[in-house]
Amino acid sequence: MIKIPSDINFNKHFKLFNIISIILIILSILTLLFKGLNYGVDFKGGTLIELRVQDKNIDISTIRKSFSKMNLGDLNVKKFGNENDFLIKFEKRDSKNINFIENIKKKLVLDIGNSFNFRRVENVGPKVSAELLKSGIIAILLSLSAMLIYIWLRFEWQFSLGAIFALMHDVIITLGFFSILSLEINLSIVAAVLTIVGYSMNDTVVIFDRVRENIKKYSSKKINEVTNISINETLSRTIITSLTTLLALLSIFIFGGEILKGFSLAMIFGVIFGTYSSIYIANPILEYLKVSYRTIVKED
Repeated sequence: MIKIPSDINFNKHFKLFNIISIILIILSILTLLFKGLNYGVDFKGGTLIELRVQDKNIDISTIRKSFSKMNLGDLNVKKFGNENDFLIKFEKRDSKNINFIENIKKKLVLDIGNSFNFRRVENVGPKVSAELLKSGIIAILLSLSAMLIYIWLRFEWQFSLGAIFALMHDVIITLGFFSILSLEINLSIVAAVLTIVGYSMNDTVVIFDRVRENIKKYSSKKINEVTNISINETLSRTIITSLTTLLALLSIFIFGGEILKGFSLAMIFGVIFGTYSSIYIANPILEYLKVSYRTIVKED
């Protein structure tokens, strides 16, 4: 049985990791501002086709060349899962032509033969996609606000600031990574971000509960000593929860197929950053704000 150390000096690395976090946040914000996010059909609008071919001689360049002839607007073709599966996304929609997909099939038959089938076709109009994007942003903002209010009522205001900084840290850096890697943002990613918010908050609350107890227990100690003791006391729980969650997410990422890869990858980033921020973002805020036994007793 592996024994987890209970006397790690986390305070020693607070400043270093805070500097790293600030750099990552700045890079993420700059990337989001100048490069933006790679919105999927859910948010950008357009048509998505999942295509499977039976002829192994048909490659991605043949597929791309065939679709390029159809004047479908912004076109993206990539392999999807198996060697014979392709995901085609393009700007044009079939909102005005009920035979739109059938016409595409006929043109493909002329180019590559009839050894293919459309496994999935999705169409999202510009109005719907704009509403979905707006709803996704509102959902994330409301969840962050609800968490802030909960922590404010559950603990003192210093704790709520620490928690909200940790949440913002996790969300911004996760979105920053998606922007840097040009990974697609769709509704499943919004669900992943909301899950990340809940996971990160849960981990932070567990540590904060122990910090609050230990401030009263060790009233003569400084806050940095108390947070260090509290993190060590909850470390085994944090590591076990994070590792078991990561094992499940890695299984989904490896075996869940292309559709779930974006969701599972966002969750993997979120769990790693959520665990990290609950230790190295939320707790240093308490030290910067000089939380002490007197402030806790006074606000009680």
